[in-house]
Amino acid sequence: MKRKEPSLSLQIADDLKEKIIVKKEYKIGDKLPNENLLSEELNVSRTTLREAIRILVTENILEIKRGRGTYVINNTLDNHDLGKLSNTVSDLKDLLELRLIIEPMAVYYATQRATEKDMENILYYGQRVEEKILNKEDRNEDEQYFHNAIAKASHNSFIKDLMPIINEAINKGVYLSKEFDKINELTLRDHKMIMDFIKDRNAEGAKVAMELHIINAMSVFGIQRS
Repeated sequence: MKRKEPSLSLQIADDLKEKIIVKKEYKIGDKLPNENLLSEELNVSRTTLREAIRILVTENILEIKRGRGTYVINNTLDNHDLGKLSNTVSDLKDLLELRLIIEPMAVYYATQRATEKDMENILYYGQRVEEKILNKEDRNEDEQYFHNAIAKASHNSFIKDLMPIINEAINKGVYLSKEFDKINELTLRDHKMIMDFIKDRNAEGAKVAMELHIINAMSVFGIQRS
């Protein structure tokens, strides 16, 4: 049976959540644009937008203040104080192990479930990462967007909710990789392999490619799997 795609209101809720939690376009206390502007920006009806906002209200991300508008009340996962983590390979080991647990299955489901828009986002940010590496530019933001696009395409809300932690692992990996040129070479090769499997809708191949990508990163940083 073909998997039913999520409703438009759920997709828009995901888009808003990505803007708030992943891209940090809105801070806590910020007011969202009015309905007309935001529905036009997202290219949806005001009815769909209201449904999406209600979803994020139930998730304690947004709050509707009657007569005043809709405000951001949370733009992170409060139960993970990632700011206390230091930029050390020791911390990176635990974060990469967590990626190894989560991301191979995330890309497996993403490959099976990705909509055409999901696929476009994954490939777009994958290409951006490649360009940044080749131009010797900071790729951190696009690297996070690439992996977030995969998580979003899995259409599993719990995987998406874990992405702030995955982002921290990516952030530390990119920061430390400035001293490990090999990781850039591996990233170019591994990302291409992952994207090729996703384009072919080869879920098992994408899963194995993601596992190898993370294992290769661990190897470069001298992290042993126990």
